[in-house]
Amino acid sequence: MKIFEIRELPVSELAKRVKDEEENLVHLKFQKATSQLENPLQLRNSRRDIARMKTVLRERQIAAEAAASAAKKSEKGK
Repeated sequence: MKIFEIRELPVSELAKRVKDEEENLVHLKFQKATSQLENPLQLRNSRRDIARMKTVLRERQIAAEAAASAAKKSEKGK
């Protein structure tokens, strides 16, 4: 999944996809342990997709906290 695709998703969809991708990663690890994994790059791609999605979620969280902090400061100034 490309980063521009991830950035277009709402937070709820991102959280759902992270959960799904983490479950998929568990299945891929199990396949690797039983020597049934056809493409070992699937593991790396899955881990990287999870990292990208979590990064975007964290960026949005930081932006929301900054906006809340700015709103508090503007209220104190009044």
